Amino acid sequence: MNHQHSESEGPTSPSTTQEFPPRSHSTDSAPSPGIETPNSWKPSPWTQHSPATTPPSSESGSPETKPDASSHDGGDTCSTEPRDSTESHELGEAKNICFLGAGFVGGPTAAVIAYHNPEITVNVVDLDEARIAAWNSRLLPIHEQGLLKVVRVTRDGTHEISVVLPGRSAPVRIRARRPNLLFSTRVVDAVSEADIIFICVNTPTKTQGVGAGSMADVSAVETASRTVAKHAKAGSIVVEKSTVPCGTARMIQDILRYHRPDTTFEVLSNPEFLSEGTAVENLMHPDRILIGSSQTPSGLHAASVLKRVYTAWVPAARIVTVNTFSSELAKLVANAMLAQRISSINAVSAICDAMGLGADVEDVSLALGRDRRLGPSFLEAGVGFGGSCFEKDILSLAYLARELHLDVVSDYWLAVLRINEHQRGRFARDVVRELNGSLRGKKIAVLGFAFKDGTNDTRNSIAVHVIRDIGEEMPREIAVFDPGCAADDIRDEVQKSGLGQTQLDRIKVVASWREAVREATAVCVLTQWKQFRGRQAAQPARLSRALRSKSRHGFSLRFDPRLDGLTEMQVRELEEHIGREIPGSEEDPLGRLQPLDVPNEDSDQAKGSSGHVAAEDVVDWVEAAAMMQEPRWVFDGRNVVNLTELQGLGFRVRGVGKGPWMG
Repeated sequence: MNHQHSESEGPTSPSTTQEFPPRSHSTDSAPSPGIETPNSWKPSPWTQHSPATTPPSSESGSPETKPDASSHDGGDTCSTEPRDSTESHELGEAKNICFLGAGFVGGPTAAVIAYHNPEITVNVVDLDEARIAAWNSRLLPIHEQGLLKVVRVTRDGTHEISVVLPGRSAPVRIRARRPNLLFSTRVVDAVSEADIIFICVNTPTKTQGVGAGSMADVSAVETASRTVAKHAKAGSIVVEKSTVPCGTARMIQDILRYHRPDTTFEVLSNPEFLSEGTAVENLMHPDRILIGSSQTPSGLHAASVLKRVYTAWVPAARIVTVNTFSSELAKLVANAMLAQRISSINAVSAICDAMGLGADVEDVSLALGRDRRLGPSFLEAGVGFGGSCFEKDILSLAYLARELHLDVVSDYWLAVLRINEHQRGRFARDVVRELNGSLRGKKIAVLGFAFKDGTNDTRNSIAVHVIRDIGEEMPREIAVFDPGCAADDIRDEVQKSGLGQTQLDRIKVVASWREAVREATAVCVLTQWKQFRGRQAAQPARLSRALRSKSRHGFSLRFDPRLDGLTEMQVRELEEHIGREIPGSEEDPLGRLQPLDVPNEDSDQAKGSSGHVAAEDVVDWVEAAAMMQEPRWVFDGRNVVNLTELQGLGFRVRGVGKGPWMG
């Protein structure tokens, strides 16, 4: 599957070039002359493939209508005729919600909103039929822990059941749920019926023209907004959910006014703060929900309508309402500051490695994390950060500062990216240096390709940068294994790395860690999958983490005295309680879910799935030592292995911020 989003591939309307141009979210100024930018800013073969905001399995084809495209009922999806009604109505409660875009943001967010609001119909629409088919199957296009169960409850509905609890004579009745989450390609129908419309489309970094390599491309947002303008009912609320530059809400409002000058729409900003790998947990127990609106009576009313959707499960104190532009900027700054912490501790790791005095970056992180002003989060040193968000959002923020002639501010944020580039380049140079300055004739094993554990997302993975640098050294083979990523996704990402065909031919994607390490001279651990820690350290701690999260977020199981009508959060806690009592019953301990069709293992759907993580395939480092060739190096880019244990097995081990190997 092609991961790249290009302007020429984006959906457009027949009248795009004829329409009144909406007010731009930024001026057309270029970066100030003489100011250096990191490599990621400059147009290059790599930045031309800058990550989009949705995973590879969710990128091709956006939900905006295209010329000659039609919905399932045969209607013209690009009709320029607005709906008949031009009267604005005062929306009190949302009964129908539409998500434009079935990617990483749209799909999980829609599922959780539907999960907690069974009375609301939630439509997720996209023109990519394969993606929609995946959402309607058991093999979802996105791997997130717990997502399939939430989708099954909302998409398929549940049975009515009765549960007898200890200490109670009367059973607890859990009513059946009707399905209220629908995935389809019926874009126009879903938009025209919705009270609230979320725009969740790609905003990748521009690859051509002004701001190429730094500025966000909002063309998909523009096209989606035109679709909304032409087909939304009067008074519906439009919510920008994609990560966008400041001022995009104003652009959307201009498009709506141009197409429907006599109709009132309110545009809100509701950025997501999801962390891939824990997205469902983030949605179930958010630190905050941010809603930006105009500070007019109608804007504040629209914000209150959206707020009531979230208060079905989120305490009101965690819902923050601000003005629209503050909301847009907060999203960019949040990611930039998280990335800043990673680059800061990685800069410290470089000092630890260079001093050679035994300083350990993990000890430094521990000391820093005990300071309540700092906290321990995002202070784990490693080979660097990847993914679709941090780099893209820092570039967007730095570009905004440059446009405002704040060059010092721009340079400050770009320094975060320079440290990240330096960290991953330093890792690759260490591999070459420790292997006597040459990789020719040697096999290198790469364990981990996803940009982080718990996800199948390969976009802008640190691994692809390291593989590119190592591949230029012409090793005999680079064997890549990741327990959560589809092989085709890995190959597609490597193909975009800029290596020549001779170098690409030496890169093999393998199906097991054993195949990867067999006859390898060195292993590079590039994703912190728990399977790579070794058999003893890889025992799951998910139960304790779940219990800690409940305590932290303050949720507890308190039954209604009538014992008739549990919320989904209460059902969820009840299921976890029973799952602990009955091992192996975690998927459906109450027996309330509808059965799923199991695809044939040889089907295209099964072959294309990347949703299964081989949790049982834990690396046995004793076995690996016997399979590898001397000098048996392990370069731990995530500090996940036990250095002392591996050194005892005859490995030479180098972590990040642990100082040079002293064998």
